[in-house]
This record gives sequence, C-alpha cells and structure tokens, in this order.
Amino acid sequence: MIFNFKYHVKKILFFTFFILLGCQLQEPAKNHGILFLDNRSDKLTINKSNKNDVLNILGHPHAKTFDEDDVWIYIERTLSKGKYHNLGRHKLKTNNTLILYFDKYGVLKTKNFYDKNDINKIKFSEKTTVNDLRRRSFVENFLQSVKNKMYGKK
Repeated sequence: MIFNFKYHVKKILFFTFFILLGCQLQEPAKNHGILFLDNRSDKLTINKSNKNDVLNILGHPHAKTFDEDDVWIYIERTLSKGKYHNLGRHKLKTNNTLILYFDKYGVLKTKNFYDKNDINKIKFSEKTTVNDLRRRSFVENFLQSVKNKMYGKK
C-alpha cells in the first residue's frame, strides 16, 4: 500500500472542517421562565391591559398571591457556561423579575420590572420562623430512642 500524502492530508482537512462545522457556535445557555421578559413587558400598558391580555402575552404567572389574585409574578433566568478558568461553572447571565398589580376589575394598575442589578439592592429580612410541623410526636420520640439503644451498642 502506497502512502499518498496529498490524499491523506485532504481527508484530514475534510474531517477537521466537518467537525468544526458540526460544533455549535452559540453559547450554551440554560433558560428558566419566560424568555425576553423585558420586551414582552413593554407591550403591557398600565390602566389599559387586563388579565386576559397579560395571559396572551406572557402566559400563566409563576406565582400569585394567596389572599387575592391581584399580584402576579413572572421570572426569567438564564445561566451560561463560564470560562475555562472558572472550570465551567455556570454564570448568571440574566435574572429578571416582573411583578404585576391588578385592581378588583382585573385591569393592570402597576408593573415593576427588576433586573439582576436591582435584585441585588433589595434587602431581605433576617428573621426566621419556627416550624411546628417538624416536631416529633411521643411515639416517634419513643421509637427513635429504641432505635438508638438497639444500634448504639454495636
């Protein structure tokens, strides 16, 4: 078998070119929520848009208030891969939140749009609540002590 240098170089270049074209040239991203939330929120007008308009433009909200259906919350979050020096950890690219307030007739009264920089400025309460559901009953405590006595001597 004769080694044809031009023939093999052409094959190698062809496969290299094929592999490079097959690779994805876009930045890999993980999206959560509604894409392009800022552009879609611009279509909503205060005192004109109602709940049906919002459902047509944005879809169903991610969260509603418990007591009344007058506050709707929409979220957009995009993560992308970091650079090689970050070892491929995810980097937060966009983190947008849209909060819509409706009146009792379902007309949009106010809308608040928060981006990644605005959310960092919000101060949260440091208070904690006590969860009474996590307390064990007498039977659970008794069975736990029996289990500890059985397996504790090994």
